[in-house]
Amino acid sequence: MSPDNLVELEHVSFAYERARPVLSGVTLRIPRGKVVAIMGGSGSGKTTILRLIGGALRATGGEVRVFGSSMKRIGAAELYRLRRRMGMLFQFGALFTDLSVFENVAFPMRERTGLPDELIRPLVLMKLQAVGLRGAAALMPQQLSGGMARRVALARAIALDPDLMMYDEPFTGLDPISLGVIGQLIRRLNDALGASSIVVTHDVHESLEIVDYVYFISDGRVVAEGAPDEVRRSTMPFVHQFVHAEADGPVPFHYPAPDYRSELVAAR
Repeated sequence: MSPDNLVELEHVSFAYERARPVLSGVTLRIPRGKVVAIMGGSGSGKTTILRLIGGALRATGGEVRVFGSSMKRIGAAELYRLRRRMGMLFQFGALFTDLSVFENVAFPMRERTGLPDELIRPLVLMKLQAVGLRGAAALMPQQLSGGMARRVALARAIALDPDLMMYDEPFTGLDPISLGVIGQLIRRLNDALGASSIVVTHDVHESLEIVDYVYFISDGRVVAEGAPDEVRRSTMPFVHQFVHAEADGPVPFHYPAPDYRSELVAAR
């Protein structure tokens, strides 16, 4: 594994038991200090890649290496040690509804460190200040807007200053202002922490403003990759269809199925 990369996937395949393959021969790199986007349609395997990197799933073929460790051969103790170096922003924040904003952010500090409360408090306020919500520390999750809840979840995800941040659809359901705020926070926090970030997203235009590199996934394979400017100029049919949100192109509307007319005739 190159010392310049925090994550490497080499010819990775994955399939659930007795199901069609989710990933087939995926190869990608997440360099140190970079923000990398993984884009593709729903069901293309993007979130599965995050689960493989986080160790929630094991690849059925190929190699997943994180921080130099093979996720295929890793034991439980080593996996938990590696996860201390990861942060995860779930699609809808996944805040603890019975805990205040302050306690949500403090949770990983209380669970994973032996720090006393007098040290946890300034650390939590510092993380909330970074996302612009120090004044909301006493609020409950149900008192927050969607954009505010996502920012609290981001503060919680960076609570332990992770080396690797993973974002699962961070822009879903946000208004244009909140979307822009979250996008800029992802970029600024990555640079401030000296971390690497993986952004799984459908939002092409916002992502291309903040990322260093993009992988496009279709049918469980990497079908295109490149820097943002290369993606914008691409004439590859799949990339052009995805970037410009075109209905017609190589990405079909229908899930694979037998011929419709033949199936109707057989049902008579």
